[in-house]
Parts: sequence; C-alpha cells; structure tokens
Amino acid sequence: MAGIRNGRPYRRLVAAVKRLGHPCWICGHNIPANVDGRTHPLAFTLDHLVPLSRGGDLLDPANARSAHRRCNSSRGNRTTASAKVAPQRASRRW
Repeated sequence: MAGIRNGRPYRRLVAAVKRLGHPCWICGHNIPANVDGRTHPLAFTLDHLVPLSRGGDLLDPANARSAHRRCNSSRGNRTTASAKVAPQRASRRW
C-alpha cells in the first residue's frame, strides 16, 4: 500500500483537498500554508474520515479531509476526533 500513496492519483487527491483551503476538520483551526509540510505540527496532511485500517478508501474524495499533522497523528485510527484533541479548539470568550 505504501507505493499507492506515492502514486499520481493519491498526489492529485492531496493537491485537490489542499487547494480547497479548508481548516483542520478535527480542531477547526486554519492550516498555515507557509510551514514545512514534512516536520511542522501545524502542516497540512490528508486525513481519512474512515481510517484506512478500518476499511476506508484511500482515493475516495468523500473520505478525504484536511488536518494538521498533529491532529491527524493524535487521532490515530479512531473514527472520531478524540477528547485528547478537543482542547486545541478555540475557547469560549466570556
């Protein structure tokens, strides 16, 4: 499967989702465009709503979401955002 993620269809999907400019679907914050995508925790990553290890489709656009690297890693292969990730959300203003 690692070879498929380096293939042209996968790269096209990543580029298409990134072009949409959506915020991280897990924490709701914007994803900065000017950070190193390979190492920065707030960099864009493609996350799958239904994780691949749980039967999600790698190339299905309906299964693809924008996420921060940190949020995506914290979520792991769970099917929902965890409580551990929730504190990154914006707090209520009093």
